[in-house]
Amino acid sequence: MNMTAKKGIVYVVDDDEAVRDSLQWLLEGKDYRVRCFESAEAFLARYDPREVACLIADIRMHGMTGLELQDKLIERHSPLPIVFITGHGDVPMAVDTMKKGALDFIQKPFDESALVSVVERMLEHARTAFTDQQQAATREALLAKLTGRESQVLERIVAGRLNKQIADDLGISIKTVEAHRANIMEKMGANTVADLLKVALGSAHNTNA
Repeated sequence: MNMTAKKGIVYVVDDDEAVRDSLQWLLEGKDYRVRCFESAEAFLARYDPREVACLIADIRMHGMTGLELQDKLIERHSPLPIVFITGHGDVPMAVDTMKKGALDFIQKPFDESALVSVVERMLEHARTAFTDQQQAATREALLAKLTGRESQVLERIVAGRLNKQIADDLGISIKTVEAHRANIMEKMGANTVADLLKVALGSAHNTNA
């Protein structure tokens, strides 16, 4: 049970019931949790971005196509890894989806072992993205505790400025800088400057990304 939960969820979106059933049977046989949807619209209504998951979707579907579904997820800034199922004539379209961030595409009829390999790669990608998001949220929450002045001091600590230089920069005393540093360390849960830099630089990295 724990093993299944750790693996994450595989969403299957295809308007062909036989394909959905086949994929569900194959992936559940490999201990994956599978949720099938007959349309992109139905999937979007139920999709929870807080779950570790990946998406297998057909490119050509009635209603919203797989390409349009990908565009909707991009609009939502969704980190959900996608692999598309394609027919022979859809390969140029599939290549286009990869330029937009899809991880892969698989041609019908698909090879079972290749499909499972791609799913595992997508879920590994999803787990990493989920961990990064959680860490970023934690960092943002810690940084939100800082006052405006403390944020200014932290920026300069990250830049490698010494206490005297920070005092000169901000027009405050060295003792005041030291007091701010102590408050920053406490609020950020950092025991050392190295710990502090890990949090601050991690936040800057995620913000820039």
